[in-house]
Amino acid sequence: MDRSIDFYSRLTGLKLLNRREIPQNDAEIAFLQDPDGKGANLELTFYRKQKEFTQAKYEDRLFDHLAFEVSDMKKTIAILRNEKVTITDEPFRLGTTGPLIAFIEDPDGTLIELIERK
Repeated sequence: MDRSIDFYSRLTGLKLLNRREIPQNDAEIAFLQDPDGKGANLELTFYRKQKEFTQAKYEDRLFDHLAFEVSDMKKTIAILRNEKVTITDEPFRLGTTGPLIAFIEDPDGTLIELIERK
């Protein structure tokens, strides 16, 4: 949980809103949101009894990815590369006039799309 909160706070700019125990499930949840309170909340759940977390092969995933807007793709990718974040798809454009996008992974292998919006 600490590793994920650190990742999403430091590298995506989300702010930790709340973190609490769920004794019924031997779990902990944390809620994060952008600092301006404009976007949806991201809920992280950590189950203490779960021994292993594995992502299915990409083609077999039911959940595909999260997406975050960034204002400067080049700067964002440089910061992430410096932090040793896995960049699965280097920045590319969707068509000739489409947005610049890239894909990275969070510490648990969840795919994250970055979309440059200026």
